[in-house]
Amino acid sequence: MGTVTSLHGTTPAEIFQSGLENLDDIDSVAVSVLWKDGTVTAGWSNMDMARLALLVLALDEQQRRMNFQQDDE
Repeated sequence: MGTVTSLHGTTPAEIFQSGLENLDDIDSVAVSVLWKDGTVTAGWSNMDMARLALLVLALDEQQRRMNFQQDDE
């Protein structure tokens, strides 16, 4: 079993970049989601890297939009 390390405060883009730099060392991908009601769901997958890349880029774009809107207020 692997070691779980918190990435709290890390952006999806930073996680993705780290993954690209260490691509040969990745065996599978684990994801957790914090829902608005406070519950956390987690799991792992050896999903296709192209789909993973699209997911991470979509999350990063959403986060940037939210940050941009906060800066305008």
